[in-house]
Amino acid sequence: MRVATTHQELGEKERRVFVPTMGALHAGHASLIRQAAGIARARGGEVAVSIFVNPTQFNEAADYRRYPRTLGADAEVCRAAGADVVFAPEASEVYPPGRVIRVPDLPRVAKSPGLEDAQRPGHFAGVCQVVLRLFELVRPSVAVFGEKDWQQLQVIRAMTAQEKLAIEIVPGATVREADGLAMSSRNRFLGEDDRRRALSISRVLRESGRFESRREYEAWMVGEMQAAGLMVEYAVVRDGATLEEPGAGVMRALIAARVGSVRLIDNSEVRFAE
Repeated sequence: MRVATTHQELGEKERRVFVPTMGALHAGHASLIRQAAGIARARGGEVAVSIFVNPTQFNEAADYRRYPRTLGADAEVCRAAGADVVFAPEASEVYPPGRVIRVPDLPRVAKSPGLEDAQRPGHFAGVCQVVLRLFELVRPSVAVFGEKDWQQLQVIRAMTAQEKLAIEIVPGATVREADGLAMSSRNRFLGEDDRRRALSISRVLRESGRFESRREYEAWMVGEMQAAGLMVEYAVVRDGATLEEPGAGVMRALIAARVGSVRLIDNSEVRFAE
């Protein structure tokens, strides 16, 4: 496995499968890389993993500064999971001085659902800007994104279609820790008590089958998490693709909540008669 810091070092490769990350890699990222490796091997391509902490998608400068930078350990995770190349650019490679990097027009799913778009204004503009730029630098034919950031996955799918990019967007299933908590780089900031409280998130997602009405389920989710001491930003059931009010398609329960100073998100497919 090699490490590249510029797109010239990265070079071009047909059938490249791309896993974009911000580093601080854990078993969830490793699962995405292994999935990408399976696709690449079947198609005779290679796996590229980017590690870049993107400043334009953070709402708070303090969050950007404290985001873990662990390139050595991350490279080992990539190697063990089957990556062929790690792309670890400097900010000047992604955002060259004196050059304006375009922010694409945001698709509706990045602006209208009132979920991450409402809680983190400007976040998806930063996400779309950096992903479009990384696509330009890496030139993949396939890109793998985790389902844990469900709205982000739908935004990237919509942006890719809107930009008419010949890139297949492949989802990767959420990986959970033994106690059910969705893996996240933020989990390391949870103290023992906060960790126990955070488990109410995955628990309420598992128990959707107890309810016939999605409205009843939404109210119950909020109450259960608040009783556990969480500050709930949203806990809703939406259409799985548009993230707006459910129609006849697959539904998704989506949660964002703060446990102490740590913000966590999670989601799961759910089914209701109405």
